[in-house]
Parts: sequence; C-alpha cells; structure tokens
Amino acid sequence: MKIRNNQEFPNHQMNGTIDMERALIVETAASAVDEVTKLLQIDEPLWIKSASEGRCILHRGSYEKIFLTRANFNIRSFTNGARFESSKHSGIVTMSAMHLVDAFLDSDKWGDIFPTIVTKEKTIQALEKGALENRHGSLHMMYEKMHILSPLVPSREFCFLRHCRQIEHGTWVIADVSYDFSKECVFPSRSWRLPSGCMIEDMSNGSSKVTWVEHVHVDDKSQTNRLYRDLVCGSHNIAYGAERWILTLKRMCERFTYFSKLPETTATADNGFGRVIIMAEGKQSVMNLSHRMVKNFCGTLNMSGKLDFPQLAEVTNSGVRVSVREATETGQPSGIIVGAATSLWLPLPPQAVFDFFRDDKTRFQWDVLSNGYPVHEIEHISTGAHPGNCISIIRPFIPTENNMLMLQESCIDRLGSLIVYAPIDVTTLNMAITGQDSSAIPILPSGFIISADGRGTNHRSTKAASTSSSGTSGSSSSGGSLLTVAFQILVSCKQLNVESVAAVNTLISSTVQKIKSSLNCSNDLD
Repeated sequence: MKIRNNQEFPNHQMNGTIDMERALIVETAASAVDEVTKLLQIDEPLWIKSASEGRCILHRGSYEKIFLTRANFNIRSFTNGARFESSKHSGIVTMSAMHLVDAFLDSDKWGDIFPTIVTKEKTIQALEKGALENRHGSLHMMYEKMHILSPLVPSREFCFLRHCRQIEHGTWVIADVSYDFSKECVFPSRSWRLPSGCMIEDMSNGSSKVTWVEHVHVDDKSQTNRLYRDLVCGSHNIAYGAERWILTLKRMCERFTYFSKLPETTATADNGFGRVIIMAEGKQSVMNLSHRMVKNFCGTLNMSGKLDFPQLAEVTNSGVRVSVREATETGQPSGIIVGAATSLWLPLPPQAVFDFFRDDKTRFQWDVLSNGYPVHEIEHISTGAHPGNCISIIRPFIPTENNMLMLQESCIDRLGSLIVYAPIDVTTLNMAITGQDSSAIPILPSGFIISADGRGTNHRSTKAASTSSSGTSGSSSSGGSLLTVAFQILVSCKQLNVESVAAVNTLISSTVQKIKSSLNCSNDLD
C-alpha cells in the first residue's frame, strides 16, 4: 500500500493488520503515554534550557539512561544526515480541558485548530473510543501531513497512534507515536515520530494549561532549501517544534473566544458598501469563510507536482515555483488553478514586514487587485488581543469596478505571521454577511507568510524598522525576515498552456520587485 497525495487506507487491509497486531498496538500506545508523561513531568537533567532563548531540548545522554528500551517504537533508519529534534513548551489557552481533549481526538477539529500546520488529517480507525465521560483510554490510528512557511520547506507525514489517558482528575495526557500500519506504507518525507504529545490541565475557569513535547527523527536537510535551512534544521528546533504548536493553539483558542464575545449588533456606519455586518450570525459566517480561506491557502503551499523556474533565482530568493491542479472541491472555483510561490530574504525584522502588508496606505504599491488605487477597510473583526489578529473587508477605490471587495485575515505570534486575502464580489459576500452558510462560497486566496530567518546575530544586521513587542513575531531585533509570496489564479482555458504559466510567473515576479522597492530593499539583496 502506497500513500500518495490523496491518502486512502483500504479498510480490508487495515483490519487484517489490526487483528494480527492488536496486542502490539496497545502495548506501543501505552508505552508511548508512559514515556510522554515522564518527558512532561521531568525537567533537569532530562531537559536542557537554552541560556539565550530559554528553549528546552532533550539531553540525549540522560534520555538514553531513563528510557533504556525503545524497541516498541521501531525507529526508522535514515541516512547519516538524519537528526533527532526535541522541544518542550507550555502555555495557558482559553479553552476548557475537556473541549481540548475532544478536539484532539477528532481529526477534523484537529485540522481546524492547527490550520497553519496540519494540511491533511484523517482518523484511519478508532480502536478504542474511551470512557464516555472523560475519553480516558481512547486509542486512534491516524494520519497527518504537516507543512509550514514555504514550498521550500519539506512537509512531514506520519501514520501514528494517538492514545489518551486521564492521569488524575482534570488532567489528561495525549500521546502520539509513529507506527507502521502496513509495512508497505511509503512516504516521500523521511520523518518518524517518537513518543510526543501534551498534558492538558484544567484550570476551572474555562482555560487550560497545556504542556507540549515534540520528539522526532527526521532526515530532511538535503530537501530543505538553503534559505530555510537554519530555521528548519538548526539546533533550536523552531520550525516544527513544541513552541509553534502551543502558540498556534493559543491564537486559535483566542480566536474562538473572541467570536463567543461578539455583540449581537454592531453600531457601524454605512461606509459606502451599502451594508455592514449587524448580526453575530453574519460575523460567524464571515469568520468561518475566512478560516476556510486561510486553511486553503496553507494547504496549497506544499505544491506537489511543482514546476520550477530556477533561472529566476537570486542569491537571496528561490526562484518561482508553480503548481497546477484542477479544482473539484466545494468552496473552490471550478476549473484549472495555477499556483505560484517564491520565497526570499529581506534585511528587515518580521514585524516591520508584517506592518507594511497590513498598511492600507501602502497597499496600492504592491497589490495588483487594487490596480494602483487606494483601498479602505470597511469592516473589521478582531480575532485576538494583538491588533494584527483580525479579519478585514477591504474595498479598493477603482473607478471602473464597484462590485469587487477583498476578504483578508492576518495573524501574528512570536514565531511569525501571515496575511491571506481573496477577491470576492459584493453579492457573494452579502450571503455571508446576512448569516447564510458560507461553506459553498468559492474563494481563491493568495497571501504572505513571514518569519524570522533563524540566523539572529549571525546574519547581517537590519538597517531599518522597529523591534517587535513582546509576544509578536521576530523576537530578536537582529537578523532578517523570510518572506513567502504565493498567488493562486483561475485559468480560463480548459488546458494549461505556456502563456498561462508565463502570466502567473510575471505576476509574482513583478509583485516581488514592487515589494522590495517599497521596502527600500532592492539594493540590499546581494
């Protein structure tokens, strides 16, 4: 059985595997929970905290002594360049422990909580449903594909067991561990999850403390573009580490909390749009549409079936990568969709780049949809305490176009930020604004992903902009930013031709040049 782009697991084969290996599966899952519980509860000498950044990594020698046998976890053999990644992080999130447990054991909800990390997810089989009142004993066989930041960052795929155990009243441990459900299971990514997971502690006020551990064996350095090698393959385990999971969970829980606090009505004046959002149902529908937009955007960045234009690559960028697919899913415009993306280094802190893209006054300098005209935000929905976490409805002042708006969502944390937007006509957006189901509204997002470059003071110093405040992206004021620019375009012809690819390539290349020029970076990139 080979796993390809659309993962399918033949039930008759899986059932045979489960019947033969049930005892081993249960033993492996139980051992994983035991190990994760110790990893979460023991600090020194098992975990070493970085003096400069405060991040925790495993001390390999102590780990080997404490966990003498790892035979049940069948660590894969990779090349000599393979490495172990380990990280630990904790945070308070505004969601009850029981709601978190239920969400983590539902693959669809799992994907919705981590839309910027998990691009595909599936529960292959629920082996044990667990106790009805607390999910203790739940055991699921699952699949997930993770991808972040850029097409230049390799995705990671895992077939794994997820086991839930309530270790005391109000406290759960959920452990994941890779498992070969079929010995013929083949992934293009070379990664293996050792016992990893989280402890969820209820705080009796609607919030929870979540402590997260990630521990993987991975061999992806040769697959990772040099732009992202420090970030992905460096010693701090930033790219797929525990901190990213915790920060994303905090931001998404905050998003849900802000929605629950939306007022029934909004006293907003008519901004020339002809309608404003006046009911909570309308805001919920718009938020759902925007969430789907972000999830779609992040899911397309893997860009399998790529076409590269290496002749456009410079020292500080990656060239243009193009993918082609036929859209058949509900909620996407039907036809051939061409996606194009490029990533580049900028000598500016991430916060400055994020602020630039969110500034309505400078949008006309880079956004082809504004056609060189100014834009105006006519509706604003906050999704978090940081002003950069929000959904906007934007209207460009184009004299010949009165029917086009833009839906945009932006979000930021200390590891990075994103801005995702899509054109949408007034009539279609009215469906969402009036509270109608927005799940079938076709939307084709483009956007930007921004992160620190992972090099800190080892890279050339920034020449401009402010340092970021606590809790925002780019926690170091040194180093630069990595920016991914990605567009999606619906091609009118039934078959892709050279002209279509050339048009998309020209669009993204010209946009990048406008961005660099507006940020006064054109002469800094050598």
